[in-house]
Amino acid sequence: MSEGPLTGKVALVTGGSRGIGRAIAEELAAAGATVVFTYVSNPAAAAETEKAISEAGGRAKAVKCDVADHEAVEALVASIVQEHQGIDIAVNNAGITRDQLIMRMKPEDFDAVIATNLRGAWSVCRAVVKPMMKRRAGRIINLSSVVAEMGNAGQTNYAASKGGLEALTRSLAREIGSRAITVNAVAPGFVDTDMTRALSEEVRKQLLERIPLGRLGSTAEIAGVVRFLASDAAGYITGQVIHVNGGLD
Repeated sequence: MSEGPLTGKVALVTGGSRGIGRAIAEELAAAGATVVFTYVSNPAAAAETEKAISEAGGRAKAVKCDVADHEAVEALVASIVQEHQGIDIAVNNAGITRDQLIMRMKPEDFDAVIATNLRGAWSVCRAVVKPMMKRRAGRIINLSSVVAEMGNAGQTNYAASKGGLEALTRSLAREIGSRAITVNAVAPGFVDTDMTRALSEEVRKQLLERIPLGRLGSTAEIAGVVRFLASDAAGYITGQVIHVNGGLD
């Protein structure tokens, strides 16, 4: 593989074994970065992603880590820094859903989503900031969602976690901008994944009518924006939420 814009960089991608996370891991590796990505419950998918990146000429390593476990996140980042003498890019993609109407949602379902989607991202940010500040350089990219802005019935926990993540992004950008570390969020709209493929034809049709571009997004389109934000070309962008949703309002 020839040198790319991220050659020599070390990237951490949480939840990188499937879907958008896998596309991001592959995209960053294709751009030259050495990628460490996490998974929780599907070692086969993680091994497949690792193999695909390697066969394409990239460098990637899968590590089992639940971002809801703060100590595990701290240990993971410490091991990456020790092995690679630093960390340049952190992508907080790991997320879960426990959808239910609020009258039926159990407190533990709310807590679990917040613990992974919001506090987990916070734990990663906290762990990577020190080595990034030492180098006076770094890119933190958080994966939000269109529901953070528009809301969605049955997702009070998920929408709250993503809204919080966007607030975290803006606040952290102000906190560490003086050290040349940028912090941004990418908010995908409806993307062609296993979840959207399971929608009925009627629901899919109604969805597409709300999207000016008339189609779902691809995981590659989300990954391309992440790659840009991770590059030197995005050095003057921080504290922003980049919407990638086909014009959905």
